[in-house]
Amino acid sequence: MNFSEVFKLSSLLCKFSPDGKYLASCVQYRLVVRDANTLQIRQLYTCLDQIQHIEWSADSLFILCALYKRGLVQVWSLEQPEWHCKIDEGSAGLVASCWSPDGRHILNTTEFHLRITVWSLCTKSVSYIKYPKACQQGVTFTRDGRYLALAERRDCKDYVSILVCSDWQLLRHFDTDTQDLAGIEWAPNGCVLAAWDSCLEYKILLYSLDGRLLSTFCAYEWSLGIKSVAWSPSSQFLAVGSYDGKVRILNHVTWKMITEFGHPATINNPKIVVYKEAEKSPPLVLGRLAFPPPRAAAGPLSSTESKYEVASVPVSLQTLKPAADRANPRIGVGALAFSPDSCFLATRSDSVPTAVWIWDIQKLRLLAVLEQLSAVRCFQWDPRQARLAICTGGSKVYLWSPAGCVSVQVPGEGDFQVLSLCWHLSGDSLALLSKDHFCLCFLETEQGVGTAFGQRADHT
Repeated sequence: MNFSEVFKLSSLLCKFSPDGKYLASCVQYRLVVRDANTLQIRQLYTCLDQIQHIEWSADSLFILCALYKRGLVQVWSLEQPEWHCKIDEGSAGLVASCWSPDGRHILNTTEFHLRITVWSLCTKSVSYIKYPKACQQGVTFTRDGRYLALAERRDCKDYVSILVCSDWQLLRHFDTDTQDLAGIEWAPNGCVLAAWDSCLEYKILLYSLDGRLLSTFCAYEWSLGIKSVAWSPSSQFLAVGSYDGKVRILNHVTWKMITEFGHPATINNPKIVVYKEAEKSPPLVLGRLAFPPPRAAAGPLSSTESKYEVASVPVSLQTLKPAADRANPRIGVGALAFSPDSCFLATRSDSVPTAVWIWDIQKLRLLAVLEQLSAVRCFQWDPRQARLAICTGGSKVYLWSPAGCVSVQVPGEGDFQVLSLCWHLSGDSLALLSKDHFCLCFLETEQGVGTAFGQRADHT
């Protein structure tokens, strides 16, 4: 594993282009586009104010910079650096901006979600979509880019509109049987739309492309409900994480639950591999005693190297007692992600914040648990294989694969606190993001996790 030099960064804004050729990053009001392999600067653009959001067009020819404070969007071209576009929403304000799948239209959501404005870069025409709902995930495109589903709220009821992206004409409009629609998401094959209610009611509804209700699933009543939802890349499974600390897997044939995964505080099954992160003991130098670091420095800021050890069952995991008198309690399954081959599911229970759970979807059982020294901030699967990258806000990045797992120290002067990460589409490199900097981690592709990085913990 090799690391690049460290570059400046603002607001964790760093993204690979969809074709994998470029890496865009922001430093306050400047947009820097680098070659993804050599990290040489290809283009440097200057915006009118601090950039708060960036997004590549699907064909990697344009990049959008949103300046929410000013209600502005600036668009830059990689092929024609002298060309640029500025969209000013004026007094309506701006809270969200995204590309349409064709990379030639921009959808801007105004303040208070009064409307969505669709701007065409080719014809300079403008279309308006009324009544967008302010919710977690109210806009979703099918993967082939043909259809847009939009969550709406009008007359105190929830609706979904399905529009054709080629001309923005309405295809279907139907109401949803929800009290307060929280999000919608298309299956990867674009055949089924999932819609779920707010956390106050456990309900997930599945609709066909023509607006027919295929199924409704409710696991329980009179308690906090759904917290996270994820489709498998094969579209065969829908994972629903909830506030009761369980993940329920629905199948695509009957839309019934085939199994549920719990997140107990104690692991007793000897077939489950539990990897515990442990600090490496510093080597003793003749004539010098190695003292442990003070407790204040032993958290995520510490640069002490660590390793994984396979723990013997039973293993008790560190749990967090939620504050019962505060909103958004730290309970339930807050993060879900399927591996690209749909064979594994990674989860994080917010009441066990230091653990990542790896589930075998083929055998429908818990395969491994990774317990970190600090709370898990982010995890993401390699786009090409079953390899999971994890960060905890410390100076290390962690990798898991079926062969084993490894803890890798990010080199450099001072502590590089990894707050987020993102994979290159080839899986050959990984961008590690801290508060003010980023670097690239280049992985060896010929070898697995265990053989590529020295320190390893095996399943056997």
